[in-house]
Amino acid sequence: MLSASQLQGISAYIDILQRWNAHINLTAIRNEEEIVTRHFGESLFAARHLFPRTAHVGTDAFVRQLELISQIRVADLGSGAGFPGLPIKLWAPEISLTLIESNQKKATFLREVARALTLTSVNIQNVRAEELNPNQTFDLVTLRAVERFAAVLPTAASLVARGGRLALLIGSSQVDEAKVVLPELSWQPEIPIPGSKARILLMGTKEPD
Repeated sequence: MLSASQLQGISAYIDILQRWNAHINLTAIRNEEEIVTRHFGESLFAARHLFPRTAHVGTDAFVRQLELISQIRVADLGSGAGFPGLPIKLWAPEISLTLIESNQKKATFLREVARALTLTSVNIQNVRAEELNPNQTFDLVTLRAVERFAAVLPTAASLVARGGRLALLIGSSQVDEAKVVLPELSWQPEIPIPGSKARILLMGTKEPD
C-alpha cells in the first residue's frame, strides 16, 4: 500500500515526464494510464520484492528494518526515464541511489525529477557504466529495457558487491541468455509480473568471498 505522499510523488513524476517527453524521447508510452501500469507498476512490483515491508510501522522491528535498508547502496544502470530506480526510491526512500545514464538530456531530466520530488541520497552519474570507478560497487544493481542486453550484463554484474544482488526486469525470452552470460551468479526462480504476458523479475546473487 502506497502512502499519500508516495502517490503525490508519482503524480508529480508523471507530470514532469509528460512535459519533458514532448521535447525528448524518454518513453514511447504517452498514455498516462499505460505509464502508470507499465512503468510504475513494474518498477514498484520489483521494489516490493526487493524491499519487502515485513514489520509494522512503529515497532522496534520496523525501526531496525529501516536502519538496515538505509545502509543499502543501489545503482540503476541505464536509467533513461528513471525506471525502475526512482520508483524504488519512492518505495524505499531510505536507500542510497545512484542513477547511471550516459545521455546528458536524460540525466538532466533525472536531476529535475529528483529535485522536484525532494529526494535525498540520489546521485546521478552522467557517464557510461564502464567509466565508473572499478572499485565502486553496490549492494543492488537494477537493469531494465537497455539496448545490447547481453553486452551490458557483464558490466552490470561487475558493479554488484560480493553478497549483493542483480535485479533484471526483462522479457521471459531473455532469461536463458542472462544465465548463460552470467553463470557465476546464483539465480532465483523468475517472478512473473502481474498483468504482463511475458515480463518477469529475475534476481541473481553474487556469492560472498
